[in-house]
Amino acid sequence: MIRILIIIIIINFCSALNYSEDISPIIYNNCTSCHRVNEIGAFLPLTNYSEVNENKYWIAYAIEGTDDRHGDPVMPPWPPDRSFSTFIDERYLTDQQVHDFLDWIDLGAPQGDPVLEAEMPDFPDGSSIGEPDVVFELEEPYFIEGNGEDNYRCFVIPTGFSEDKEIAAIEFRPDNKEAVHHSIITVVPSGYANNIDNEDSEYGYECYGGFNLDILTPLVEGYAPGMRTSLYPEGIGDVIPANSDLIVQMHYAPLDTDQIDQSSINIFFKDEPIERYIQNQQYANPFFLLPPNVITEVRDSIEVTADVSLIQILPHSHLLGKSWEIYAVTPENDTTQIIKINNWDFDWQSFYTPEYMIPLPQGSMIYANAVYDNTADNPDNPNNPPQWTFWGDGTEDEMFFIAFRFVPYQDGDENIYLGDEEELGDVNQDGTIDVLDIVTIVQFVLNFSTPTDSQFELSDINQDEVLDVLDIVHLVGIILN
Repeated sequence: MIRILIIIIIINFCSALNYSEDISPIIYNNCTSCHRVNEIGAFLPLTNYSEVNENKYWIAYAIEGTDDRHGDPVMPPWPPDRSFSTFIDERYLTDQQVHDFLDWIDLGAPQGDPVLEAEMPDFPDGSSIGEPDVVFELEEPYFIEGNGEDNYRCFVIPTGFSEDKEIAAIEFRPDNKEAVHHSIITVVPSGYANNIDNEDSEYGYECYGGFNLDILTPLVEGYAPGMRTSLYPEGIGDVIPANSDLIVQMHYAPLDTDQIDQSSINIFFKDEPIERYIQNQQYANPFFLLPPNVITEVRDSIEVTADVSLIQILPHSHLLGKSWEIYAVTPENDTTQIIKINNWDFDWQSFYTPEYMIPLPQGSMIYANAVYDNTADNPDNPNNPPQWTFWGDGTEDEMFFIAFRFVPYQDGDENIYLGDEEELGDVNQDGTIDVLDIVTIVQFVLNFSTPTDSQFELSDINQDEVLDVLDIVHLVGIILN
């Protein structure tokens, strides 16, 4: 009798699955930001029942993952291993969401009542964080040939700043979101890139992997679809020096039609004095050899020479890259896992921001391991047959490169949340994070009440998909800081 009841419950649960109530929230909140007209995923729009139903098997393949991909799904695109460390704005589906989508297909993909379909999220234009103080736009529209090939282009943007500017945020805003796959921004002294820029007859100059300069320059911001810019925490900021140029490296995705782009960069000045300035360190190891037909692991280590708090990291390889793993070991032999990428993909790289600052005491060692696949089994290998490969900026070259952004350590840094605190923790959504939100989470943890999906996301402060006392502790830290 009990078995029959269990079967009836399962059947009733599954039969209740429908697009309007169960599937549309998953798609609209995780997929549609890219998969709609004039966005990077415009080739496969997912904005209504008809489009999702028509492409349901492709979606199922993309979100399910296989052992060949280390269990990592193709979509949503998120290279870092979430079981190793956590970052701001992670793109993923929960196991339950994946199971619901697959079960929905098995049930015949019923639509349900269209009136109950989830609302489409508000996708902001212009800026996602407010009114910028300065907007730098590409000086002219750039023509993108629809030849089905990737296009890497660097554009020099003079700032015209006659004095140092203290910065609260730098936000890249793509104009042609269907074309712009990702971008990286650096700062150089005014005129430093003029020669290489003038050598190219077209607007901007061709670049791949880096900025084709003879110096390592600080990487101050990046963009990839789905990324959101956040303002630096109070007392922390960056500086754009006087008499500087910005250089933005653009990766334009393959297109089948000619298009143009005139993207822009929003600059937000700091309102209050900066107590700690963001510092940049780029680490490069050019002393490696990648023999043909061999998978090679390159290991390196970096000593931390002062007490610092890590706020961003960007590992970088080219087309032979296979994986990355970076972790730190303190003088007390405590290990901090920083980032692990099981399947390196040159097309999906960006700065990664941990949820909370990562303290690294003086004397700590950062260990970095990168694997390169220089065999014919690597479909991205630019050489056929494989060739000896060395350090370089070109498509056929390789890199072992890591960019770090950090500040001098202060007590309590480990409790400083680096995302949008106005959203995370505001469980009752009254615009304020206070003791009432703590009370609400306590009720959820003690099972006195059940959170909605939105309340769960706002309550899961450490984003481990579990509501427990750790979320309460983190929320108390946010309030006290």
